[in-house]
Amino acid sequence: MTEPALSTPTSGPRATTGDLDLEERSSLRRVVGLSTELTDVTEVEYRQLRLERVVLVGVWTEGSSAQMNASLAELARLAETAGSQVLDGLVQRRPRPDPATFIGSGKVDELRDAVVDAGADTVICDGELSPGQLRQLEERLKVKVIDRTALILDIFAQHARSKDGKAQVELAQLSYLLPRLRGWGEALSRQVGGRAAGGVGIGGRGPGETKIELDRRRIRTRMSKLRREIAGMKQVRETQRGTRRRREVPSVAIVGYTNAGKSSLLNRLTDAGVLVEDALFATLDPTTRRAATSDGRVYTLTDTVGFVRHLPHQLVEAFRSTLEETAEADLLLHVVDASDALPEEQIKAVRQVLVEIGEQREGKMPPELLVVNKIDAADDLQTARLRHLLPGAVFVSAHRGDGIERLKEIVAARLPRPEVELRAMVPFTEGALVARVHSDGEVLAERHTEEGTLLHARVGPELAQALLPFARNGVPD
Repeated sequence: MTEPALSTPTSGPRATTGDLDLEERSSLRRVVGLSTELTDVTEVEYRQLRLERVVLVGVWTEGSSAQMNASLAELARLAETAGSQVLDGLVQRRPRPDPATFIGSGKVDELRDAVVDAGADTVICDGELSPGQLRQLEERLKVKVIDRTALILDIFAQHARSKDGKAQVELAQLSYLLPRLRGWGEALSRQVGGRAAGGVGIGGRGPGETKIELDRRRIRTRMSKLRREIAGMKQVRETQRGTRRRREVPSVAIVGYTNAGKSSLLNRLTDAGVLVEDALFATLDPTTRRAATSDGRVYTLTDTVGFVRHLPHQLVEAFRSTLEETAEADLLLHVVDASDALPEEQIKAVRQVLVEIGEQREGKMPPELLVVNKIDAADDLQTARLRHLLPGAVFVSAHRGDGIERLKEIVAARLPRPEVELRAMVPFTEGALVARVHSDGEVLAERHTEEGTLLHARVGPELAQALLPFARNGVPD
């Protein structure tokens, strides 16, 4: 959602973490026309992705025209988020993408004319291209061609900040690159050694491995190292989650489509101060903050990476350890953008990814609460339609604060309560134990006496064991 302009310097003493992140992200911008990249377009996988002036192309195979237009409009927003200028967009109606050129041989010529007329240097296809399709298009269009997957990976690479996030993005990029690795001319197909050196002699004999095979082996070695690093980081997160589970602290995960307002909702519920930007995939690194219900029960809120239609499977695989935070939660807040043209498609896309995560955990996923956000940006007709379509949803505006108190009440009612109800007379010397009951349990009644603090509370099994020596049958007044 669009945030109001800041009237105070972001570097001041009151600047939040999100303000500083936004300032840093805005400090570097691409300069068009200063590219020193090689002109051979077949080297695309070996060059850093720098999108400048682009033409979009999509294949309409199913669904309505509104769905196709929404998909191309989303691709335009993705391209702009990556730092490019969108010049034109074309759609080809076909029963299925052409296996050789994606849009069909005849349409490639029309696309070439559109690229020349617009002065574009990049074509972005709304879909994942096979290595053969990519090669054919580049040879005929004579400009750089990338697909939706490469575009999303580029955005992730720009926005990842944590060590964990950067490692996961790099693993996803290498997984995408490996089957598309190819050379140009004979630059990657040299293979000399022994008599095959043609009499070159000492210094001219190679390792018996082509350059492209060597690169593939290096990529596989790097991928193995990244997987080990990510596994180690996963262990740290599991330890943190284990600590929260032992303390019986419930957890809530915020999931939803990219740019649906998840970070804004986290800020509204917890004053987290995380980065909020009207851009796709502004949040990649999960943020966990402490929150409390009106009756004093503590729980955690986690902001997760946003989803998108046709999310590359490489990203789902690479970010699986991060997305496990979603599967471990006690409640999912599924945020939906009320101002979007097709919010139903957003819900469908998010649930597809959640199902994929659940399949890795034998189908076990937490209960879901739909939160329709940005009602201040949606018209009355759209809001009324969504209320009819989603009767169990909570309608809020994280920007204005509408419906937030109602959401807090519903979250408190949905959170699991401690399992053990007991009464205990805790001596004053055990003040730390009383504090644990207040922080990790639910105090139903409390009274201070000459002997100590008389508690009637609901707590978890571990805390109940600690209170067992002080258990009483009496109920505090």
